[in-house]
Amino acid sequence: MADPSMSVSPYWEVAFDADGDADRRGRDRLLAGAAGGSVRDLIVFAHGWNNDRAGATRLFSRFFAPVPGIVPNARVGYVGVVWPSMRFADEPIPGFPRAVAAEPVRPPALDKDTRHALVEAFPGRQVMVEQVARMLERQSFEAGEPAEFRWVVRLLVELVPPGPQALFAADTVADGGPADEPWMFAGPVTEVCAEFTRAVLGDGPRPLVVPNPWEGARELLRQATYYAMKRRAGTVGERGLGPLLGRLAEVAPRVRVHLVGHSFGARLVSFALRGLPAGVRAVKSVTLLQGAFSHYAFAERLPHDGRAAGVLRGRVGRIDGPLVCCHSRHDTSLGTFYPLASRMAGDDRAVAAGAGRVLGERWGALGYGGVRAVPGTRACPLAEALRAGLPETGCVNVDAAAVVRRGGPPSGAHSDILHAELARLVLAAGRVR
Repeated sequence: MADPSMSVSPYWEVAFDADGDADRRGRDRLLAGAAGGSVRDLIVFAHGWNNDRAGATRLFSRFFAPVPGIVPNARVGYVGVVWPSMRFADEPIPGFPRAVAAEPVRPPALDKDTRHALVEAFPGRQVMVEQVARMLERQSFEAGEPAEFRWVVRLLVELVPPGPQALFAADTVADGGPADEPWMFAGPVTEVCAEFTRAVLGDGPRPLVVPNPWEGARELLRQATYYAMKRRAGTVGERGLGPLLGRLAEVAPRVRVHLVGHSFGARLVSFALRGLPAGVRAVKSVTLLQGAFSHYAFAERLPHDGRAAGVLRGRVGRIDGPLVCCHSRHDTSLGTFYPLASRMAGDDRAVAAGAGRVLGERWGALGYGGVRAVPGTRACPLAEALRAGLPETGCVNVDAAAVVRRGGPPSGAHSDILHAELARLVLAAGRVR
């Protein structure tokens, strides 16, 4: 029976917890439905930051809606991957008017919705969340005391500990371990918050006397939370979705799987390639929409460090088809904050804050500039990809700036993904007809 809240059918939804364990009922329904033989192509979509399952379902419904009209004769099934990520209340919901999302509050404060989302995202840490909120709300607009900053950072470390899953947060590795361990909590806190303040105010690389470094303290909380969500996306992809795709290949060996992910959801579906059982060739395409992870994640060697490589090196070979990376210069979340936070999550202080070109080159995101350092990667604008088609294998960077272009601060066009052109791109990548 079709779900009246969903624009397409057949549709299955599978929820994962933070450790990658799937909801048994959703998982079993998917496996039984796929084994029924009515579906030839299965589009599996993982959302990015999000605060509730209902919001994720609306996103899936709107993204999938154009597909039946584009390929009316195809036997397509649809899967929504729900995982415990977190959206701050001042970030837009993909495809929804700005007014639907909460309007930004004065930057140092944490509004009620954000506090609630933090508690939901980090179960058992309500007391810490409230302590951080009080610290941010009671500060004066004079220069903050270093001791107070240190206390906030200490709380953040307890709220978002690196934990034993550091590899799931790493985009690059060296000697088998993460090459980008967290630094942002270990550096001089006033300097860290000042750098984030400069980014929030949009003043670029020029020197700035910071009137209120607490502005940066709130951004530090945001980026610390993103670090945890980044790690969680890797965990859910490798430990949850990857093995599930292996089970799917066993029960429905003729079903062709097409993975799609937005933001950290792009990281999730990419890490699913690490979790695929050996020999499984069910994944026929991967489409990354504004992927919020390193553009070197698939590199065999990093240009600036020959000893290090991307954590997903060689995994493109697990795809029996292309890996399509959509990027847009209008995505300020990935163009400004991602490289800054990524550098602060590393231990190399040689790259100065605000050194725009170097900072973006070394610490850039896939969703801003595409895949880097993977030989044979091709590139084209979205219109050309839709007109001339896509390669049958390998990486291809698709400049989607012509449609992914709307959105205000702090995220820019990061969430502007609900376009029929992007749905057509997914179908073109998987040769769904």
